[in-house]
Amino acid sequence: MNQDYVFMTDSDSDLPYFIAEEKKIPVVSMPYTLDGRAYMDDNGRSGMEKKLLDRMRAGSVPSTSLLPTAAYLEIFEPVLREKDLLFLAFSSAMSSTILNIYEAREQLLEKYPDRKFLVVDTLSISATMSILVLKAHELYEQGRPMEEVAQWVLDHRMNAQVWMTVGDLKYLARGGRLSPTSAFFGSVLNIRPIINIGKSGKMEAVEKVRGHKKAMCTIVEHTARDIQDPSEQTVVIMHGDIQEEAEVLADMLRNRIPEIRDIRIQIVGPVIGAHCGPGTLACIFMGKGRQN
Repeated sequence: MNQDYVFMTDSDSDLPYFIAEEKKIPVVSMPYTLDGRAYMDDNGRSGMEKKLLDRMRAGSVPSTSLLPTAAYLEIFEPVLREKDLLFLAFSSAMSSTILNIYEAREQLLEKYPDRKFLVVDTLSISATMSILVLKAHELYEQGRPMEEVAQWVLDHRMNAQVWMTVGDLKYLARGGRLSPTSAFFGSVLNIRPIINIGKSGKMEAVEKVRGHKKAMCTIVEHTARDIQDPSEQTVVIMHGDIQEEAEVLADMLRNRIPEIRDIRIQIVGPVIGAHCGPGTLACIFMGKGRQN
């Protein structure tokens, strides 16, 4: 394959490092801080995901931050000296990071006016983003032009769906996604929110159930209702360091939707982990389309 452009994404996709390496997808590492120390997300290479979640259980409060425009300039310019660039970015509704990407693009296109540099807002994060990245990369490997690949993502980003829940509401409250009072009473009553990513690209709690088992059953039923062509895709289960529960969810999905081609289980990355915390459990797939 000798494309005249480079296909690139960022680590907020939670694209496992070994898949990125196998497919030769350049991934921009995003920053986060844990216990006062700065790290760059390496998509599982160092195993920091489990350490972050363990530290959160012990009371640490990790944070995520923007990659500055200057950093993007350093990453993008060597590419644009040689080739055009297609960059798949995580949801603009969850962070203003994409504004720094746009700024870097504007500066670089002034310097390299003959180059093309397309940025696609996936309106997704974590595995909802990585399933788009991988399907778009298949088109890239087939030699499809940059504009066609970008348009495919725009046309299909609403099909990247997730149903998820969290283990402790305090993490959503800490991130401003839930009031502290609601988090307190929800925890006392063993309430589990059912969360998805809506059309706007934001995570939204659309339902509440009582108990972890009921939450898992709800995730399975919503997935069965929404999934499209299960025999042609790999469903992804993301978890906040609860491997056994993730395996139980995988078994429930196989029993409910036996046509599923494959299921990949992986731990959540530091960005989702920092905001949703230990105990997070999510099912990601290509579906019929986001409804809310």
